[in-house]
Amino acid sequence: MSVDGIGVERVFIGAGCNRIVNNVSWGACDLVAFGAENGVAIFCPKAAQILTTLPGHKASVNCTHWIPSSKFAFKEKQLERHYLLSGDADGVILLWELSLADKKWRHVLQVPQPHKKGVTCITGIMVSETDVIFASTSSDGTINVWELILPSTIGGDCKLSFLESIFVGSKSMVALSLSELPGNTGHVVLAAGGLDNKVHLYCGERTGKFVHACELKGHTDWIRSLDFSLPICTNDGTSSLLLVSSSQDRGIRIWKMASCSSQSNSKGTFREEKISLASYIEGPVLVAGSSSYQISLESLLIGHEDWVYSVEWQPPSVTSANGFAYYQPQSILSASMDKTMMIWQPERTTGIWMNVVTVGELSHCALGFYGGHWSPNGDSILAHGYGGSFHLWKNVGIEYDNWQPQKVPSGHYAAVTDIAWARSGEYLLSVSADQTTRIFASWQNEASFGGSDCWHEIARPQVHGHDINCVTIIHGKGNHRFVSGADEKVARVFEAPLSFLKTLNHAISQKSSFPEDFQVDVQILGANMSALGLSQKPIYVHSTHESPERNVNDGLDTLETIPDAVPVVLTEPPIEEKLAWHTLWPESHKLYGHGNELFSLCCDQGGKLVASSCKAQSAKVAEIWLWQVGSWKAVGRLQSHSLTVTQIEFSHDDNLLLSVSRDRQFSVFAIKRTGVDEVSHQLIARQEAHKRIIWACSWNPFGHEFATGSRDKTVKIWAVDKGSSVKQLMTLPQFTSSVTALSWFALDHQRNDGFLAVGMESGLVELWSLSVTRTVDGSMTVPGVTAALVRRLDPFMCHVSSVQRLAWRKSEASGDCKSVLLASCGADHCVRIFEVNVA
Repeated sequence: MSVDGIGVERVFIGAGCNRIVNNVSWGACDLVAFGAENGVAIFCPKAAQILTTLPGHKASVNCTHWIPSSKFAFKEKQLERHYLLSGDADGVILLWELSLADKKWRHVLQVPQPHKKGVTCITGIMVSETDVIFASTSSDGTINVWELILPSTIGGDCKLSFLESIFVGSKSMVALSLSELPGNTGHVVLAAGGLDNKVHLYCGERTGKFVHACELKGHTDWIRSLDFSLPICTNDGTSSLLLVSSSQDRGIRIWKMASCSSQSNSKGTFREEKISLASYIEGPVLVAGSSSYQISLESLLIGHEDWVYSVEWQPPSVTSANGFAYYQPQSILSASMDKTMMIWQPERTTGIWMNVVTVGELSHCALGFYGGHWSPNGDSILAHGYGGSFHLWKNVGIEYDNWQPQKVPSGHYAAVTDIAWARSGEYLLSVSADQTTRIFASWQNEASFGGSDCWHEIARPQVHGHDINCVTIIHGKGNHRFVSGADEKVARVFEAPLSFLKTLNHAISQKSSFPEDFQVDVQILGANMSALGLSQKPIYVHSTHESPERNVNDGLDTLETIPDAVPVVLTEPPIEEKLAWHTLWPESHKLYGHGNELFSLCCDQGGKLVASSCKAQSAKVAEIWLWQVGSWKAVGRLQSHSLTVTQIEFSHDDNLLLSVSRDRQFSVFAIKRTGVDEVSHQLIARQEAHKRIIWACSWNPFGHEFATGSRDKTVKIWAVDKGSSVKQLMTLPQFTSSVTALSWFALDHQRNDGFLAVGMESGLVELWSLSVTRTVDGSMTVPGVTAALVRRLDPFMCHVSSVQRLAWRKSEASGDCKSVLLASCGADHCVRIFEVNVA
């Protein structure tokens, strides 16, 4: 097999955002960075696609910060490289470089002297085109300040120098902001806020020691966010600095820092005319070298009904051709746990700050926002929420503001445990420990960014009260159905409603894998969630014509008063609110029988049988159950293993069932259908195959050969001989990490060539070519196999923690080039799709 021309391209990444404050950053390069478990994900808001993930962190990523951030977008016109800082739960901070010319990323350095505990906030300012000062804070009670000199030439090195470590004691700081003091004094001011309800100001020179200058009191609960404006010039030529702070006391405060000389000048008529009605409370004086600044409370903004997690000034706009003069808009964005974001601006006549825009999920879907961010040009605002989801609004109005929701990437916010392709490959189904099942499909009739098909989440069929561990799609004729298994002892069967079938037709822009008249037979339009998330009840097509007053008698406000879902046919990729509520599938059956949490599921090729296993410590509990599709009766209980069966798979002809287990053994069963509802099974081989847990197995799609992969870092190829015994064909060279996922794909039936995709605990994926030979020796057929490594996927394309499952989908072969999609899911919260091109 010629494997020289193997090309692998990234098609799609789906991931949710870590549920933590300060995790998201929108840079001057118009890209958004966020932490997805221990990876840093980068997404493009214009394309609504995640572009890449950056591997390097060992612990969950807590915060990211772009250099330059959107605040310094007016300075970035001539920058060829942008930088990104990311901090994790172990206290490690990494610096990354993005080259704008070729969109290539590289890991530049790890900041020395890491924090002893998790990093909670990173902030930075550009003092000049190559000089950056940044600060980080941690729950270890310290704030570290660094100077970073960026290279002025291509290929140059970044120089990092340590300026100061400030110890703040047991009440650690969780919010930081840096600014240069106005008036060209060469001094930098650092604002820090946290658990003692005060804003602490530290003053220092660009090169040296930071001293505690003063503290601002007023908030009555933890301070969660701080942001300095850029210096604002007033009519009399002086400039002042504004600091906005937000707190868990639901309030937002704006503090003004004006140099004392300008304060005295403006005590006259100018001040009285300008701010006659605004509250003005004098605070402490901040001294920096020979300059001093009077601090006053400019305004108190009340409007949110819950903790205000973030506040941010609108980025300045450029007012001169050379890009150094700027205008700082008087506009603040706040995001709160009350599920809203607000934009605040002073009224033109009185100067009183008012809430001028409110956006948000005013429904019960989200549990609030952890942060809000401006786009560099100020026409879009982005929030990230408790459900790991993003929410983006763009101001599409011309003469007046009109903020409309936009498409954003989406994905799981916990480890993705299993994936399955639809039987015709139209979509990919994934399940996760975030207790949701999601469907991703390529939306072909979209005028997409870059001219190619874009993949989006188009449905969330199951939203459940348990972590979901495994899933299988039912093959064979009939409606789309899947079975999922969670941290409960029950498997659940779901069936596609009419609204999904019609949405799928829109998405793939051609007739789906079933005729229109089949859809007429589907009487269920969608599903409602139950109050406790225990079962999803169907909404029937005819019931939509009933009068909506049927709940009038339910006067009591109980748990059951969850509003009904409104299943609709989607004509474009849906936003989070529609996904979370209106795309559920009805549950048709529950399969009872297992004694513990379900662990693995599979369906045969003909769509007649489903096999399931659960977590087990004994042979009795480690049984594999067989279920008849349709009647959903238990038709077999296969006993062989003594510990959890980790994966099960039917052979291509459905005659054999392979299982692998934590007990280091594999088993092969012969399966025969003896009647309508009867199945006979016989154990034909059981063998201890590896020295450690066997995590994965996969059949050759055209033969009775199979592969097993184990924690002992090996992959072995086996053949079932004459249907009665198993012999080992070969062991692949040892891998660098535990093998956690395998998937075998056959290219050519006649020549029996194919690929084996190998996924590892490190997150890396390798492609091996496998060529099976069968030589006839007298009356015996002797199988053989040759293997070669053909591609190690780039770490920037791979997962950043353990690969949980790999699954091939064959797509159309055009001419001499075959194009195949490979899907993977991992503990890094990501679902990934790669396109493998074989010349």
